[in-house]
Amino acid sequence: MEQGGQAGGLGNLRALLAILQWWGFNVTVIIINKWIFQKLDFKFPLTVSCVHFICSSIGAYIAIHVLKAKPLIEVEPEDRWKRIFPMSFVFCINIVLGNISLRYIPVSFMQTIKSFTPATTVILQWLVWSKYFDWRIWASLVPIVGGILVTSITELSFNMFGFCAAMVGCLATSTKTILAESLLHGYKFDSINTVYYMAPFATMILALPAMLLEGGGVVNWFYTHDSVVSALVIIIGSGVLAFCLNFSIFYVIHSTTAVTFNVAGNLKVAVAVLVSWLIFRNPISAMNAIGCAITLVGCTFYGYVRHLISQQQTASPGSPRTSQTNSPRSRMEMLPLVGDKQEKV
Repeated sequence: MEQGGQAGGLGNLRALLAILQWWGFNVTVIIINKWIFQKLDFKFPLTVSCVHFICSSIGAYIAIHVLKAKPLIEVEPEDRWKRIFPMSFVFCINIVLGNISLRYIPVSFMQTIKSFTPATTVILQWLVWSKYFDWRIWASLVPIVGGILVTSITELSFNMFGFCAAMVGCLATSTKTILAESLLHGYKFDSINTVYYMAPFATMILALPAMLLEGGGVVNWFYTHDSVVSALVIIIGSGVLAFCLNFSIFYVIHSTTAVTFNVAGNLKVAVAVLVSWLIFRNPISAMNAIGCAITLVGCTFYGYVRHLISQQQTASPGSPRTSQTNSPRSRMEMLPLVGDKQEKV
């Protein structure tokens, strides 16, 4: 009994440390990227994204082949182009749009908009793939949509281009999650192997557009910026931390339960918003803060509903609802995909 208590205590401590390091890497990457765009005046999101992809490619290679942190999941050469490349393209768009939005809007607003991803995932699966969901899933999206509307209307530093980039980024995240179900069927990828295969493709996709669209500006920045060396250390450091963030996601997924992961993910957004406000002091109105809070509560409720429905389906695998897979009634019980969280459900 005593040993069981000690094991439980160690498990809780491990989960707490996993969550804290995940929060730390995530918030640090977001803040450094915003610092690069705002304080270093390095206003080149494509180049920053390319640096992140290069660092992630190198980091994933070291993690798998040198540190042996995870075994390499072998992928057939044909599958790399038919399956991995399309995923990498969407992955690339997702990261680039995130950095573009961060270039134009505050961290608090950008993070709140990213919380809209569950809604875009459900809507895309319903419209494009004709999947049906339990009414509780739709009901749980109401506070998310309402919170985003309140936040957008009351945002004091609103920028239409940054807002659109963040919204399309949500669609790209949802598309990547949905495509992973079909394109990566048969492969049990973790976050490290995902980066190992996708980051090199993403670098290849983005390198030419970055040089053509931002190359001249980057060269000019080198000649006009006062402290180039220290700035480069920060830019490359952000790329290293971006890879560490992927590693931390792998750690936290395997150290926490689905419910804990969901709640911690939403609290992470709140931490990022608070830290960014303390550093950059962007104006936030009371209604804006309320809208952000409503969105985060909605995301937590959405995660709880998903978990509840998943538990109900697991408890009654032989029921008519789950056995008649072709009926609309059974399809209504299908759960929307949720990116990294799908490993936990």
